[in-house]
Amino acid sequence: MLDRLREDIRCVFDRDPAARSAWEVATCYPGFHALQCHRLSHWLWTRHFRWLARWLSHCGRFFTGVEIHPGATIGRRVFIDHGMGVVIGETAEIGDECTLYHGVTLGGTSWNKGKRHPTLEAGVVVGAGAKILGPLTVGEGAKIGSNAVVVRDVPAGATAAGIPARIVDAEHARAREADAEKLGFSAYAVTRSQDDPVSQAIHGLLDHAVATDKRIQHLLARLESAGVSVADEAATADKFDPNYLGKIVD
Repeated sequence: MLDRLREDIRCVFDRDPAARSAWEVATCYPGFHALQCHRLSHWLWTRHFRWLARWLSHCGRFFTGVEIHPGATIGRRVFIDHGMGVVIGETAEIGDECTLYHGVTLGGTSWNKGKRHPTLEAGVVVGAGAKILGPLTVGEGAKIGSNAVVVRDVPAGATAAGIPARIVDAEHARAREADAEKLGFSAYAVTRSQDDPVSQAIHGLLDHAVATDKRIQHLLARLESAGVSVADEAATADKFDPNYLGKIVD
């Protein structure tokens, strides 16, 4: 029991530069309090003291703002930063070394009994406000961007962002990892180099459209130089404005 407490306190220092002392963590960190309350309520739940377990978890929610169902399984050295608004469902499973920021939901999409909440493998970082819904699996070391809505499995080591969440391009993920290594983790699971994958795809299409427009203009100029008049047909075409479209998707 004491070993678990020491681990939970140490992991706060590893992942929160604002932590100043073990006493401060033990008395002023709601995520730490919520985890200790859950460990007791989960112990009661597995021994079929179901009402008492639910009542204890309800008290923990009242005092910390973190709602963890006593049936959820949480590994070692898990860190819930800030904590307010975090909701973890009954059949959720969280592996060792995971980090969750405020507003995260590990929720279900079905009223059926059985497994209906996500599984986070070891080392997953879930950004502020992200929602992970359904009995899916987020692979080891994956990152979920802030405010993402995840409704399908995320491979190990990948970064998912957007609504619905999509896998961010590997080049951007590597750039994010290089920045994150300076701190030892990815704060809020976002960096300035990260972009919404849908926006990236649209910008890629815009770049292709600009290149195509330049080729067409070049062909028209060559036709004009060859004595073929295309002025009337070209005048009726709408001029492509990539800057305007780019502002829409930014």
